[in-house]
Amino acid sequence: MGTNFSHGANFAAGGSTIRIPTSIIPHGISSPFSLDVQLLQFLQFKLKSQLIRKQGGVFATLMPKEEIFPKALYTFDIGQNDIGNALLSNLTIEEVNASVPDVVNRFSENIQSIYNLGGRTFWIHNTGPIGCLPYILANFPSEKDDAGCAKPYNELAQYFNAKLNESIVHLRKNYPWAAFIYVDVYSVKYSLYTTPIKYGFELPLMACCGYGGMYNYSNNAGCGAKIVVNGSEVVVGSCDRPWVRVNWDGIHYTEAANKFVFDQISSGAFSQPPVPLSMSCMRFNNIAF
Repeated sequence: MGTNFSHGANFAAGGSTIRIPTSIIPHGISSPFSLDVQLLQFLQFKLKSQLIRKQGGVFATLMPKEEIFPKALYTFDIGQNDIGNALLSNLTIEEVNASVPDVVNRFSENIQSIYNLGGRTFWIHNTGPIGCLPYILANFPSEKDDAGCAKPYNELAQYFNAKLNESIVHLRKNYPWAAFIYVDVYSVKYSLYTTPIKYGFELPLMACCGYGGMYNYSNNAGCGAKIVVNGSEVVVGSCDRPWVRVNWDGIHYTEAANKFVFDQISSGAFSQPPVPLSMSCMRFNNIAF
């Protein structure tokens, strides 16, 4: 359609999971574009982009060159929906915990597939503190930590992250000529809940665009929905100052919070190995993993 892919392509989709979902939008809660589907889309993109380049013409210059694929940075931020959607499907924390090793194994298999397709540098985010999200706090009352987050659900995210880190260690051993960068997004996001004022934020546990309850979130009054308040129909809209808020709609972070997270992780300070994003496409011959 004329999109310029010469600098990269994005296969992410809202609501995506690592495992093939059993409950799919619009009748369910998960995107049909699971990681397996995204991998197939990448494979098609790699093949078709080169066919277009060979055909020549105006679209050829919009496609990446073949030699770009092994030099590219492959980024991943996925897994939280596997946890959250399982909880919304009425699985217990123990049942979700039991599913984590399989979820991580499926993720690792996809990484290996991309390696076999030529990928050599991988920038992999762990998952954030799901227990601090308004939709979890409103739907699953539980023990709170000092930041007011749901402690058992953050522990679930931490377990996922530990297993993800273990899988990356194995990938490094099995594929020594590739670079696998583990990015601790959890710690950066959690700092927004423990010390929000320090970073210029406020009310981190409340949704900016929402309605109802102490977390300004309700399953029946989501951001953009029409509801009746005092006999009048209104649209659930934004708070007055979204640029100082952490959470947007009960699930997603605000643009301001996302920028804060990016600024922190792009420095390499929260990565293992501690490589800045700007250097992540360089060869790692002299770096100890």
